[in-house]
Amino acid sequence: MCGLAGALEFAPATPADALTRQVRAMADTLEHRGPDSDGHWVDAEAGIALGFRRLAIIDLSAEGAQPMASHDGRYVITYNGEVYNFPELRRELEAKGHAFNGHSDTEVILAAIVEWGLAAAVGRFVGMFAIALWDREERALHLVRDRLGIKPLYYARFGRHLIFASELQALRAHPAFKGAIDRDALAYFLQRNCVPARNCVPAPKTIYTGVHKLPPGSMLRCGPNGAIEVTPYWSLRQVAEQGQGSGFQGSEADAAGQLESLLAEAVRCRMVADVPLGVFLSGGVDSSLVAALMQQQSPRPVQTFSVGFDDAAYDEAVDARAVAKHLGTDHNELYLSETDALDVVPRLGGMYDEPFADASQIPTYLVSKMARGKVTVALSGDGGDEMFGGYNRYLWVERVLGATRWLPGPAKTALAALLTALPPQQWDYLAGILGQRNPGDKLHKLAGVLHARDAGEMYEGLTNHWPQAETMVLQRAGALPRPVGADLAAAPHAMMYLDAMTYMPDDILTKVDRASMAVSLEARVPLLDHRVVAFAWSLPLEMKLRGGVSKRLLRQVLYHHVPRALIERPKMGFAVPIHDWLRGPLRDWAEELLRPERLAGEGYFDPGPIRRAWEQHQSGRRNWQHQLWVILMFQSWLDEQAP
Repeated sequence: MCGLAGALEFAPATPADALTRQVRAMADTLEHRGPDSDGHWVDAEAGIALGFRRLAIIDLSAEGAQPMASHDGRYVITYNGEVYNFPELRRELEAKGHAFNGHSDTEVILAAIVEWGLAAAVGRFVGMFAIALWDREERALHLVRDRLGIKPLYYARFGRHLIFASELQALRAHPAFKGAIDRDALAYFLQRNCVPARNCVPAPKTIYTGVHKLPPGSMLRCGPNGAIEVTPYWSLRQVAEQGQGSGFQGSEADAAGQLESLLAEAVRCRMVADVPLGVFLSGGVDSSLVAALMQQQSPRPVQTFSVGFDDAAYDEAVDARAVAKHLGTDHNELYLSETDALDVVPRLGGMYDEPFADASQIPTYLVSKMARGKVTVALSGDGGDEMFGGYNRYLWVERVLGATRWLPGPAKTALAALLTALPPQQWDYLAGILGQRNPGDKLHKLAGVLHARDAGEMYEGLTNHWPQAETMVLQRAGALPRPVGADLAAAPHAMMYLDAMTYMPDDILTKVDRASMAVSLEARVPLLDHRVVAFAWSLPLEMKLRGGVSKRLLRQVLYHHVPRALIERPKMGFAVPIHDWLRGPLRDWAEELLRPERLAGEGYFDPGPIRRAWEQHQSGRRNWQHQLWVILMFQSWLDEQAP
């Protein structure tokens, strides 16, 4: 895992020494992504400069250093990530006459591009990657991002400069960068907790005007004339539609057997490393399955890592401990005090170089920090919810649409009023008596979507934190586009697709990438192996959701390794008690960021709705933790990152 940065200057005029200083300054902002070494490569005549920070994982020697040139001298690469099937590709390439100096996957990537061409080579890669490739023969720059968007890659054109990097802060270090905040992107952020890379017009957005995320599964080419062309080489929409169109033809037992084989291989190839590795373990279905398959293939106890909280409503450590004991892992557990968590909050604006407001970023960072004390690589269970139907909204959508379709509008309004008559905390208390975990916010969200006409509208309502975001952001006008779905018959599958296209890369994977990279830890996600993803989309809905049970097929595989009794419990998520903190230890910090005169002076938000939410939250009449956290994370980011 590493960090890359670079710049291409059209009509080159900058001397080599100045180009070197520029690209090194960009790369230096990414030291946390690659603390082991740095590197740069400059061709001033062509106007290209590549910079790199290395976290050495495979081939720790100088033979694995980057930027790296192909043996024929045509290509120069900087690359962040891992291509897990590089040993198989290397054997095939050796049979075709290619020789290798070291044993890094980077050298194999270059040889594959020489042998098959860039597009064909990338199509054969299994892994997570962001690639910057300079073609010296054609004088063309290529940027490539992995299929699911696991690794980040940003780019922007400012005048005669195309700049690109793993994080926005590296772009800000280039002298050509201009950092005007995109107010449409800010409105998207209020809605989604993050700035989405998809469904934005006219191009994938970031918080800055004119700066873009390269979409997952895409390649960018910039030739000597400066024309930029972005094309997909893999399409999740196509995979989903084709998978549902053809469909898996075997029994559930057949499907479970095939899935277990695919997952075992996905875990196996992600265990290849020249450094210590472990796995995050929450005790839920996804992480427990990854840990089980990892332990099954390891000759020694696997290092597992979990964090816990003293508040039982947020504590999953006891569940993780039980799973770890059954599997026989070398389990590492950290119970977090309120102080531990609160100490992270002031750092979030700098850690996430784009506004980001998923509060589980706090425990994700802390478990990453704990793991980094013992390992350099950690596997995680991310992606299982989106691919195999893990979120409660997938269970709700058909029930709610079916139950309310024939209700008149006033009846829906009355039902919504009933659900919101009690604050979320009171629902949580009552449900706790019955052994249920934290349903309050979910019931309030459900009340807000009773008028939804289809799965798309319900998805928008359940994932939209500030419904009035379009008017809250000042100096912008017009409605934001609705998310674009796929041609899928089942409403839950439609939601899974929307999550996989937006929420997963822009929230879940961004959270894990930034939190783990902040402590120089590589996180690997076997459930998002693209072969597993394709298989998941071939499954009929009843193999994912049936009888009120989510992730049905994943559970069937897991029960081969872990007793059902250790897993069967309500889904909780990686949450923290933000609502209480905002009324207690974070109150002064938040009050300073939300001062009416400050909000008015900055000119980004209408202060009225924000102050009303803040006052209602402080009074205890409503719980506006999610809405307020979005605003607070932007304000914190603004202090740390804005130019």
